[in-house]
Amino acid sequence: MKVEGELRGLAPSQIRQAEKLFRRSIPAEEVVTVALAREIAQVAQSLGRRVGVLLSRAGKVEKVILGTREILYLPDLGRYRLGKGRLRRLRLIFSDLSKGEEDGAASIPSDIYTDLEKLRLDAVVGVRENAGEVAVSYAYLQDVPGVDEDPFVTEEHLRFQEGRFSFLEVMQTVEYELDRAQARSRGEKQKNGAVIIGVYPKQESRWEESVLELQELARTAGLPILDTVVQRRTPDPKTLVGRGKLEELVLRCLRLEAEVLLFDGELKPFQWRIITNMTELKVLDRSMVILDIFAQRAKSSDGRLQVELAQLKYNLPRLVEKDVGLSRLVGGIGGRGPGETKLEISRRRARDRIRDLEKRIEKLRNQRELRRKRRKSVPVPLIAIIGYTNAGKSTLFNALTASTELAEDKLFATLEPSQGRCVLPPTEAESLAGGYGTPVVFTDTVGFIRDLPDELRNAFRATLEELYEADLLLHVVDSSSPYAEEQLHAVERVLEEMELRHLPRIVVWNKSDLLQATPERRDELQELAEGVFASAMERQGIVELTERLRAVLP
Repeated sequence: MKVEGELRGLAPSQIRQAEKLFRRSIPAEEVVTVALAREIAQVAQSLGRRVGVLLSRAGKVEKVILGTREILYLPDLGRYRLGKGRLRRLRLIFSDLSKGEEDGAASIPSDIYTDLEKLRLDAVVGVRENAGEVAVSYAYLQDVPGVDEDPFVTEEHLRFQEGRFSFLEVMQTVEYELDRAQARSRGEKQKNGAVIIGVYPKQESRWEESVLELQELARTAGLPILDTVVQRRTPDPKTLVGRGKLEELVLRCLRLEAEVLLFDGELKPFQWRIITNMTELKVLDRSMVILDIFAQRAKSSDGRLQVELAQLKYNLPRLVEKDVGLSRLVGGIGGRGPGETKLEISRRRARDRIRDLEKRIEKLRNQRELRRKRRKSVPVPLIAIIGYTNAGKSTLFNALTASTELAEDKLFATLEPSQGRCVLPPTEAESLAGGYGTPVVFTDTVGFIRDLPDELRNAFRATLEELYEADLLLHVVDSSSPYAEEQLHAVERVLEEMELRHLPRIVVWNKSDLLQATPERRDELQELAEGVFASAMERQGIVELTERLRAVLP
């Protein structure tokens, strides 16, 4: 029965004064009694700091906590398990020392409300003494709160009187309704649901496109999105959103039963560590989701090696010490002395694995180079199909080559290059000369995307090496997307970085059957880049495209 919390600077006699609170108890039907409220307020005034008392459902004092004048930190409540309806069966009675009106009601600060919701307390009760009268404010969780409203019921009494209601009956009703709500949501709950957080400078105008793209990435990765929170501000260097907003997000995830915080953009290792430690939730960023999609879809041994390499390079700086267990030293025979920590061993093994993977990938790269040399000995034109992810490249590839490659309405459905042969129809002159047409080889490539992690761009350079051998590029653009212009320019920028702008290109405005077929919109797209309107899914515009290919190819 020891007083916990901030005890520095207190004399033994002052601590004994607080210990006397352990002797008090109240009836289970009362939220608090006038006598206990007055005694807590008087002890707080005497010590000049907040005093908190945790009472059990039966009205017995379980803990006495001292804080500073402004803040009261609650101790670990692990041994007080959540009961039926997920309440802790503990109520917190605390002193209000704020500088409010002398005859005003006791105030409940935001951090106490956070404790009520996060720790699932029965109630929080603020008490203060005003000219001999006891003012009390108490709050407890609503039985069935809405998602966008505070899940609290708060009442204030300037002159508190006992016997107004039965606190025990109220708690039984709240628990019953919470249990029913939990049972209803159990079947509706989506496992590993996520909340998207986007932080963008005020001058950023294309943030909506970025949010929609991240939502589509999450859907492709199989991550349900429960809510999206957008902030227009200068990003905080530590937490991006700020400490106060981060606490709000934790409560929002608690209400939505979300288990993942998904940030738009790439978190730095120290930001990821700080946010993870502060929220105790799973924290992901855009790059992690892209890596996960690649890991799910890589099928060949080459693709799996490259994905593993990218993941190791991305996660290596995030191998940080998360608990005391990682700092234990390796001991025993052959390992006495300082040795290595578990963290250092993990980092060393990761670096060794990275070197091994790079050697194996380089060997596979040389093998591909030999295959390309053999293929170049046969003068067959190579046409590479490129474009933004989910623009319909694989569907167009299947339409041109009569192949059956995987084509889905998801981002990064294609991760590894595939090739197919096709014979373009002969020109009129070739037909008269008895020709049968021109054989060509089409190659389907991985889709481009904005803000692709450097680790992935470097690891997957082998999948884009086919572009350097191409005689022609087919740039496929989703014409039905409201962000078609941005996606067109994003691919063009990558081609410029790869020094491939010199290759001849044909723009294919795909999914034209979904386009709002107004002449103005088609004219706008043609002004961006003159191309062929087609629908690979409906096999529309394929004839015009092959004729254009035949005219461009030598």
